[in-house]
Amino acid sequence: MASRSNLSRLSAVKITAAAVMALSLVGTAEAAMYRYTDENGRMVISNTIPQEATKRGYDILGNNGRVVETIPPAPTDEEIAAREAEKQRQKELAVQQEQDRQLLKRYSHPDQAVRAMYRKTRELEGLIQLKRGNISVISSQLDSEQSRAANIERSGGTIPESMLEKIRRLESQIRDLEREISIQRQEIDELRADFEADIKRLEEVTGEPRTLTLDVPSEK
Repeated sequence: MASRSNLSRLSAVKITAAAVMALSLVGTAEAAMYRYTDENGRMVISNTIPQEATKRGYDILGNNGRVVETIPPAPTDEEIAAREAEKQRQKELAVQQEQDRQLLKRYSHPDQAVRAMYRKTRELEGLIQLKRGNISVISSQLDSEQSRAANIERSGGTIPESMLEKIRRLESQIRDLEREISIQRQEIDELRADFEADIKRLEEVTGEPRTLTLDVPSEK
């Protein structure tokens, strides 16, 4: 019985050893080989590859010597810059396409945008005219108060503080209105610049030229 047990153990050891050897052979057979160009331009086949060589690209070879996979060279700085530039161009193109879509939702023809510019400009011009009218009224009040103050001074009297305060308040109101008018003038200029850019883009997108002048005509 002991002899049979020893034989069994011996057989098991042999089988295990054979299996390990077989796995080792398989691992060796499947070990990757690399084909690359060294720094001198020579073709090299090896089971290792230097880090610098990977940047130039290389081939992975199978156990039959055939190419299993080709790893391309790392991109150059110029190629990376070109890719980034193309990505940026595509991004800008997508933004422009969306802007064009929104623009065409508002206007189907350049003349529609021109008429909208007329309307918006006239609205702002109307507000300016109202402020000009207010300035005229306040200026008349200011002239009256200043004349009264001057008469008091000529007669040797003392100008009341309430009168001086009113004069200062009227002057401040005029300055505020003039500042508002200046801001609205700037708004008109910016409005026209935006509309003119939209009108030009509409001409490009629709292929239709505007037929109306960009100068806002006076209302009849």
